[in-house]
Amino acid sequence: MIQKEQFYYDNKIVKQFGIATIFWGVVGMLVGVIAAFEIAFPSLNGGISYITFGRIRPIHTNAVIFAFVGNAVFAASYYAFQRVLKTRMYSDILSKIHLWGWQLIIVLGAITLSMGYTSSKEYAELEWPLDIALAVVWIIYGINMIGTMLKRRERHIYVAVWFFIGTWVAVAMLHIVNSLALPYAFFHSYSAFAGVKDALVQWWYGHNAVAFFLTTPMLGLMYYFVPKAANRPIYSYRWSIVHFWGLIFIYIWQAHTIYFIQLCRSGFRQWEPLSVSC
Repeated sequence: MIQKEQFYYDNKIVKQFGIATIFWGVVGMLVGVIAAFEIAFPSLNGGISYITFGRIRPIHTNAVIFAFVGNAVFAASYYAFQRVLKTRMYSDILSKIHLWGWQLIIVLGAITLSMGYTSSKEYAELEWPLDIALAVVWIIYGINMIGTMLKRRERHIYVAVWFFIGTWVAVAMLHIVNSLALPYAFFHSYSAFAGVKDALVQWWYGHNAVAFFLTTPMLGLMYYFVPKAANRPIYSYRWSIVHFWGLIFIYIWQAHTIYFIQLCRSGFRQWEPLSVSC
């Protein structure tokens, strides 16, 4: 008699990330509404420095992108990963560390930004201690995904998994390079890049962050949920592979090439400081 192996998907972690998604979506968009009103009515902040437009605007963008969308991506990826690989996530402990570590970084980010601690980089305003913490939690997320792939019960790796892993690799590279800095105090640092090079690296990050934090994971979700909703396989699996590699090579390497050319050209120009008279 053959004994069947039983296992259960971890739907609790999916639910918790889903709840976090709704919560941060409401908070992030509410802060955005307040920031919008402050543009029209600058005195709305009552002279309180913690809620001035310059401080709550990055709280809004970070909350919507990394808290709202980020938690949604994690919830859906944990849901899809387990089902296409026919196994539970590699480690429940890593899943929990990922969940609560991400929420802690969001809360600390909002507190420090309201206090005026910022690197002044668009979509990457958090200072170096939180940048390091974010990188650690992101690596934990990757270990959990790769470990799940290694213990999978399905031989074939569906293309949705490709998009999730591609997202993880690209975002890790973008975050680490753009966040390179020399700390000179707690929550204060100098960027590792200077002048125009700092601006170019920042928008190499900003441009590709839109692609690999807001786009590629959503495409992975579509490759799972659309066939599921239609109750039939994807039309052409070959085209889905072409789609993945086309996006990876054209999108990110095109941006790499453009910024590399700009960096090289900037090295041959003389940049003079601007003189501003008050």
